[in-house]
Amino acid sequence: MSSTNAFAGPWSALPTTLTPWILDVIQSLGHTQMTPVQASTITLFMKNKDVVVEAVTGSGKTLAFVIPILERLIRREHKLRKNEIGALVISPTRELANQIHSVFSLFLNSQPSLRRTPPLTVFSPVTDEEPPEPEKEYPDPLLLVSSDASPTEDIKRFVSTKADIVIGTPGRVEEFLLGLGKDVVNVKELEVLVLDEADRLLDLGFSQTLTRILRHLPKQRRTGLFSATMTDADALSELVRVGLRNPARIVVKVQSKKTKKALEGVRQGQTAAADMIEERRIPANLQNYFASCNASEKLIQLVRIIKHETERQQSSRFIVYFATCACVDYFYRILPLLLGSGPTVYSLHGHLPPATRTHTLASFASTICTPSSPAILLATDVAARGLDLPDVDVVLQFDPPSDPKAFSHRCGRTARAGRSGRAWVLLVGRERDYVDFMSIRKIPLRERDSFDKNGDALSAPDEREEDSQVEEALQIIRKHVLSDRALFDKAVKAFVSFVRAYSKHEASYIFRIKDLDLVGVAKCFGLLRLPRMPELQDANRELWEDADVDWKAYSYQDKGKEVKRLADAEKQEVLSAAEILKRKQARAEKKALSAAWSDKTTKKTEKEKRKEKKVRKRKWLQSQKGLSGADETKGSDEDEDDWEELAREERLAKKVKKGDVTQREFDEEFTGL
Repeated sequence: MSSTNAFAGPWSALPTTLTPWILDVIQSLGHTQMTPVQASTITLFMKNKDVVVEAVTGSGKTLAFVIPILERLIRREHKLRKNEIGALVISPTRELANQIHSVFSLFLNSQPSLRRTPPLTVFSPVTDEEPPEPEKEYPDPLLLVSSDASPTEDIKRFVSTKADIVIGTPGRVEEFLLGLGKDVVNVKELEVLVLDEADRLLDLGFSQTLTRILRHLPKQRRTGLFSATMTDADALSELVRVGLRNPARIVVKVQSKKTKKALEGVRQGQTAAADMIEERRIPANLQNYFASCNASEKLIQLVRIIKHETERQQSSRFIVYFATCACVDYFYRILPLLLGSGPTVYSLHGHLPPATRTHTLASFASTICTPSSPAILLATDVAARGLDLPDVDVVLQFDPPSDPKAFSHRCGRTARAGRSGRAWVLLVGRERDYVDFMSIRKIPLRERDSFDKNGDALSAPDEREEDSQVEEALQIIRKHVLSDRALFDKAVKAFVSFVRAYSKHEASYIFRIKDLDLVGVAKCFGLLRLPRMPELQDANRELWEDADVDWKAYSYQDKGKEVKRLADAEKQEVLSAAEILKRKQARAEKKALSAAWSDKTTKKTEKEKRKEKKVRKRKWLQSQKGLSGADETKGSDEDEDDWEELAREERLAKKVKKGDVTQREFDEEFTGL
């Protein structure tokens, strides 16, 4: 399906009329009309068709499967009994699973009461039949993620809540269905299976887990695959694996008109209509920009873009994406120094405990912010997919993602559900080629000039000197880092993790570590000194100056860490000159032992050569003087050799007594041991 419109008609246009209370909830959420993906998917899902859905972020895919699941379970002829589930939704991350669960809960908590008196039953001891279990009144959702409860507690909650809908991550769903819950959870009546962000599930290596789950589920079910970046190869190659049967493929594309000039050309017959249509894999209301700068200027450019957006565009909610968890952790402590006291900064990455991540998302989404006091979420790609964060005005990509597919997902956190939004990405040097790379993937980027400290446009970075504010920002960061040695550790860890991630970028022909100004990156990070790493061997150190630091006095604010550091330093100082000499002697003795073994082998070889020489001499004498003469010569030579050997042994024994020669040397000479 292809559409140039953001909406596809009222909900009443669906072939199957929605349940009144479900329609009331939809309208209370402000969704007065369907989006194209909802109009297509709901109709097919309700007609017992499997679907593979690819649509841009923010197009309403979640409601496209939530509504059919609820309608199918409500319309069942026979209600699900105890321990039976009717729908299963699998997502790649905890955050996305939590979000889907909240959407289901929003609907189910808003429905009218369906309580009624249980039907009368008769228990007949003659026929030995037990009365049937009462039917469940309405579908309930159960969330399965590692942060929520243990697998054992999942089973207990399932039994107590009698849940009909299960939402979870692959590992926990597998444990729930095939592990502890194998004899408890009944899937024979399963109606619908949904794999949300299906391509990500496969990319993360869950193929085998999904295969085991799918083999356990009944074949007579409806299955849906949903994603914003599912290529033909991604979907078709896995259809057999996920058990789809003759699926309907739904592709919702964004087609935008180019320029007014092109439109006028069409009207005048000068241009073909197809030539003025631009296909995009991002929302139509998203303005996607890129800005070029030097490596040392990235951080101050980030600060200037935020100030430009708040002051001139009245933006108040931002998401800033970094390459690694360590970078998020470090810049979470550094960025407020340059932004001032107005913004509220949040940190979200995969190394945080699940409960902390959930709390951070909730706080960021619910905080009241204004252009004078904006909310800024610093995150990795853990917050790139599927999350419906309300009212995000601007997405800033400090580092382009290693996986190019994540680019559109990041951008899609803004301009959702018909709203407008802006996205920026900062590019350094030859990274400008990334613009053409994204264009091929149908993600157009428009160039914007970088800003000076007054917010005015700057010339291209290759036409000017390094920004004068770089040194000022470097000194501000260094001063703060010097207040706590833990910040220095975080800075080095962030820098090293960034370099490692950059060197493993999937678009390696664009992101080449040898073309990156690592000294400029070190300035951007505010490092006190360059770390020892192979990538910095060829760095231009003439442009770098270490900070003036007394490393012995440089301390941790954390008392426990500082005590440990001092103890380690004291151990180093305790190593006196005598102990160092002792270690040297030990190494010398070890080397001598190795050398003695070599000498012993050499002496043994020489002794064997002398024996061979004597044998050849005797044979020659025998051939010259005859057998008798040879015997006499032999005896004479042997006696002479024996006397010389005894005399040498006696002389060496005297030297042993005097201490001039060790017993080991004496033994090696005469015993060969």
